[in-house]
Amino acid sequence: MLGLTKTLDRAIRSGFVLLLLLQFFGVARNLAEAHTRADETSSIALALQNREFDKALELLRRALQSSPNNPQLWTMQGVAYSGEGHKQQALVSFNHALNISAEYLPALHGAIQIEFDAGSAAAIPLLRRVLHLLPSDQTSHGMLAVLEYQQGNCPAAITHFDKAGALFNSQSSALHAYATCLVKVKQFDQAANIFQHTLALDPNNQKERRLLASIQLMAHKAHEAVTTLAPLVESGNTDPQTLELAANAYEDAGDTEKAVSALRQAILNDPQNVNLYLDFANVSAAHESAQVGINVVNDGIAQQPNAAQLYFARGVLYVQIADYAKAEADLEKSYELDPSQSLTAAAQGLLAVQQNDLDRALMDVRQKLKLKPNDPLLLYLQADVLTQKGAEPGSADFELALQSAKKAVSLRPGLAAARTVLAKLYLQSGQNQQAADQCRKALEIDPKDQTSLYRLIQALRKTGKTADVPELLKQLAVLRRESAKEQKQRYRYKLVEGDTPQ
Repeated sequence: MLGLTKTLDRAIRSGFVLLLLLQFFGVARNLAEAHTRADETSSIALALQNREFDKALELLRRALQSSPNNPQLWTMQGVAYSGEGHKQQALVSFNHALNISAEYLPALHGAIQIEFDAGSAAAIPLLRRVLHLLPSDQTSHGMLAVLEYQQGNCPAAITHFDKAGALFNSQSSALHAYATCLVKVKQFDQAANIFQHTLALDPNNQKERRLLASIQLMAHKAHEAVTTLAPLVESGNTDPQTLELAANAYEDAGDTEKAVSALRQAILNDPQNVNLYLDFANVSAAHESAQVGINVVNDGIAQQPNAAQLYFARGVLYVQIADYAKAEADLEKSYELDPSQSLTAAAQGLLAVQQNDLDRALMDVRQKLKLKPNDPLLLYLQADVLTQKGAEPGSADFELALQSAKKAVSLRPGLAAARTVLAKLYLQSGQNQQAADQCRKALEIDPKDQTSLYRLIQALRKTGKTADVPELLKQLAVLRRESAKEQKQRYRYKLVEGDTPQ
């Protein structure tokens, strides 16, 4: 769940708190006028107006004894407690007033202020109640927008950001939240418009400029992204992140020469950055310039000899020039350096929870299997984690992994991930034909499964049936390029989300 950041909390809430306090004292003045004949009530309202909260509370105790069902008095008590900083006592008083009169606006505003200040979702139904009474209240729409964003409910947040009107026009943090939600629902054009507004608030802000360019690229407006980045590039900005983004914009706009130039400059400035070499490899592959890409990736491997992604990228480039032996060697090296590439999303999710602690992950799976011994997903996870732990053929753990994977496949034949790990176990135990069969079945379920495709290539090599290997390597190269594009798009999402001020 996305949470609104502290900067955004302060920027918006401070304004709302001030507004609501003014409303409270406005209420107090109104109450004083409405009770000119009731000296006690007038005295309470005057004490609140003068910020004499102790005096107001003392007067309220007597007034509430004689009028315990008066929502105005309970609200005034809430205002007094709030003025003294006793938020919980104030909230109790406001809620008491609302129990008496559910649509009493001063009490609603008081309770909303406290709940909103705490970032509590409890303010949401209260705000909806206010909007039922005052449908055009921009402040309430703005607060709801913030809270819905906090709850990760972007469609609702967008609706309220729209209705908040000009409330957030000068608050870049709120505009970031708005634009982030628009990105999440893939309304890229509107998100770009919002970021253009934030950039206008601070034209020299390099982060804002990069974010706008990223969204423009997501909206497939590469030429606009080039224009947005131009002031940074033309100023001689040598920041690798800016150069990488500019390279992407140039390439998408069809100016490959500038893309290559920007990437080369970025690599010179940050030679340890693996992503820059990967970008260069992707551009090279797209333009049938595999050898140039191989040369650059070689430089990257010299800088980062244990970067599995670089070996995979170079292997894909070797496929393009039909050097299949080197391609397979690089793919093998890639999987050797990063065995987690074989993990599916389900296994990766489990390991993320366990902070990549395989022993704890296995313990967690086994505890769940005690309750659900025939759960195919849990059986698959047990097999996969045991495999990642390095279970050797002939060992008890290996046999358990094999039986778990077989059982998972029998219980749910459509579980491609279970077939993938079963294929790996078959390969390890020398059952190469069975491994190839499982890989083919996994690929029927998920044709984009790069791990199964790679293991199929391994299995065919070991069985001596290599006729299909070149074509399979080409398929793997295509899948790799597609996944690289998807990964870049995901990165841009994260860039937008992660840049909302912390």
